[in-house]
Amino acid sequence: MTGTRKQPDQNEDPRENRPEDQPEPREKQPKAAPGSVQSVDRAVSVLEILARLGEAGVTEIADELGVHKSTAFRLLGVLENRGLVGQAKDRGKYFLGAGVLRLAGAAAVRLDISQEGGPVCRDLADELGETVNIAILDDDAAVNIMQARGPASVTAQNWLGRRTPLHATSSGKILLAHLPTTLREGLVARTLPRLTEHTVTGTVALRGELEAVVEQGYAIAVEELEVGLAAVAAPVRAHDGKVIGALSASGPVYRLTEDRLTELAKRTVVAAVELSRRMGYGF
Repeated sequence: MTGTRKQPDQNEDPRENRPEDQPEPREKQPKAAPGSVQSVDRAVSVLEILARLGEAGVTEIADELGVHKSTAFRLLGVLENRGLVGQAKDRGKYFLGAGVLRLAGAAAVRLDISQEGGPVCRDLADELGETVNIAILDDDAAVNIMQARGPASVTAQNWLGRRTPLHATSSGKILLAHLPTTLREGLVARTLPRLTEHTVTGTVALRGELEAVVEQGYAIAVEELEVGLAAVAAPVRAHDGKVIGALSASGPVYRLTEDRLTELAKRTVVAAVELSRRMGYGF
């Protein structure tokens, strides 16, 4: 006897009539960028959706991604834990969180200081005849984002983009000295690598040097990162007075004697004040 197949009602959920041994249909998967991890791609998509819509609920985000609500909810939970999204508890809507502003602010600082720092770097390099760099904090290191070489520069070494240890460079000491106390102490108390015989690695000695850096307004490092290299650096401040970078001048130790370093420090401080003024400090 031939049976008649029951047609599902239009209002009926087809999943309710699915045999138990039949797997649930797979989610519609959004096309991920080549080489990307799917979860990362989806998380970025969530941020882009919220940036476009302003705010959205779980169902709306799930529909945009083409995934189940449970998947969207998990993604939002991770992003919320990292401060990248927030939730209006009364409406259940999600929006971009303060963490996004923090990341955007860091990127903006990097771009602004590069743009404003170019003329200052070039002028100081021409004036001193040495290599001039601008460095910013990158987690537990200083990274050079701008460089200009003066006419007396004898090295072809490119510091641009290079991450250098905070405790062994003049720029790093500036950035380290002006960190919040808890963060600074956490970095100072670690086991620090000795790069040359002149590298300061002791906690007590480094604390004392950082105090002097704040008091005198500049930092000096002589053969602490590399043998034969000396440098001075001064702080660059944002409009609110926060130190956001370090302006440095470096050269060979045979030319940068103690007296010459002191003179370079004074002139570097003047240039750093000018760059800080360009960044809005002092108005």
